[in-house]
Amino acid sequence: MIVEYIRYRIAEPQRAEFEAAYGRAALSLGAAEQCVDYELARCTEDPGAYVLRIRWTSAEDHLGGFRKGEHFAAFFAEVKPYVEAIEEMRHYEVTPVAGRGGSTPTLFEWAGGTAAFERLFSRFYERVDEDPVLAPVFAGKDPNHAEHVAAWLAEVFGGPATYSTGHGGHRHMASRHLGRGLTEEQRRRWVTLLSDTADEVALPDDPEFRAVLAYYLEWGTRMAMLYSGPNPPPLPETPMPRWDWGITPPYRG
Repeated sequence: MIVEYIRYRIAEPQRAEFEAAYGRAALSLGAAEQCVDYELARCTEDPGAYVLRIRWTSAEDHLGGFRKGEHFAAFFAEVKPYVEAIEEMRHYEVTPVAGRGGSTPTLFEWAGGTAAFERLFSRFYERVDEDPVLAPVFAGKDPNHAEHVAAWLAEVFGGPATYSTGHGGHRHMASRHLGRGLTEEQRRRWVTLLSDTADEVALPDDPEFRAVLAYYLEWGTRMAMLYSGPNPPPLPETPMPRWDWGITPPYRG
């Protein structure tokens, strides 16, 4: 991942059209597979100063892929009138110093913390034991299974690193599905029963939280089926997946 910053100095009569031009040029960025995301910002104290931030998959992908690809011509046609207004255009590598502020709670915090996840999975596995489709899958499960799965999802949703430090992390979770031969019926039942249990134990029911939960359940259960099948992929060596609000991918750079 690489971040490109382009700093502009735009005179007052051109500012509205400059922003409109980048609004049109953004269509090309949005279509380019080398572009991760982008943002045009205007300085509050000095309205003539603009900064365009574009995250590219790599500097090589930007310079050799995007600039030589099918979307560059349309992009450049829109921004060409403002090339002379550029004060800086450079690529920056992201350092390990990164994080989030406290203005937006994590999914873990919004759900109600550790107690909420333990409540969810404690009740869920009580229902699993009575379910004709899922009970055979979890016959003979560890007595602490519900607690371990609660720790997993809590960490995935931004909570403490309990699962990765105490239960083997991503690789261990994937390994627990090897050879189980899960069926589509079982996968669908798992999703439905957990969603129903979330209602029963009163997890937040706002559309934003439930949309992310549903997104995770689809991803997680399909990955479980993949590892449980006859030709599973290699066990992952990646860190724990992390989920956030919106459509953020599970693995953040």
